[in-house]
Amino acid sequence: MREAAFGDRPEAEVWRALGGGVEERWLAAVVLGGQGRYAAAASVLGELIRGGGLFGSLAASTLASHRRQLGGHAAARVLDARALAMAPDGGGGDRDDVDPAGARADALLGLAADAVGTGRLAEARRLHARVEPHGWRSRVRHQWLAAEIALAGGHAEQAVPPAEAAAATAREAGATRHILKSDLVLGTALVVRGTPESVARGVDVLLCDLNHTDRRGLFSLVWPTALVLANAQADRSIAGKQNMKERAENALSCVLRRADPSGRRLADRSPWIPTALLRSGEPPNADPETNFLTD
Repeated sequence: MREAAFGDRPEAEVWRALGGGVEERWLAAVVLGGQGRYAAAASVLGELIRGGGLFGSLAASTLASHRRQLGGHAAARVLDARALAMAPDGGGGDRDDVDPAGARADALLGLAADAVGTGRLAEARRLHARVEPHGWRSRVRHQWLAAEIALAGGHAEQAVPPAEAAAATAREAGATRHILKSDLVLGTALVVRGTPESVARGVDVLLCDLNHTDRRGLFSLVWPTALVLANAQADRSIAGKQNMKERAENALSCVLRRADPSGRRLADRSPWIPTALLRSGEPPNADPETNFLTD
């Protein structure tokens, strides 16, 4: 289950693990969320949250992440605050941050991401600065947030170095899903930076990323990657842009079908999620290049 959640098997079938112990069930929910199976994940995570303790805290942070991925930053903030309150005392030591220090880092980084999503950048910076990463996973997420804060502040050039660092850290850990998310952050930062060289490199990174996420069925990453590519180059052909938009639509539609009712309502009401892509003739309700990044 660790390999599926944090290793090289993010596409694995994990249904049997839902009947296991608390750690196994939490890991299964992490995998299901990466696959965009938010309803199945939410059912497990809700039970774990009610159980409290370390895995209650980790579960609350995980469910908050899924809510953010559907544009529900305010709802995620409540869950992240609960995760921080539940995080037990203690240090680190687990390679994947499945320990008290990792739970506190998850909650604080989640709160920082919530602040980015609701436009409170000063708060996001303060929360980000409070985090002391221990294992590779908290280091990667810390670097993602640094890039996302820079992007949200209009400093795309400052987003590239931490995105590069996140990608390198994830590759060193052999964590496929985190590698692909890091490449999405990096490719987006390069595209938003806007120089001819950075856009060309960003498009190359994102095209490779899309091939891998699509092949592994990680729909939560497929749709934002395709959407950035659809808007990445002014000189892309109309047919090429339309193809990428259709891939984004198909993946987002799949994600929304697999979401629980609360998640679908959050997505429909959120200015961050371009659900209007699914309604013919309507313009998207989000800036596709930056608004989906907070995880």
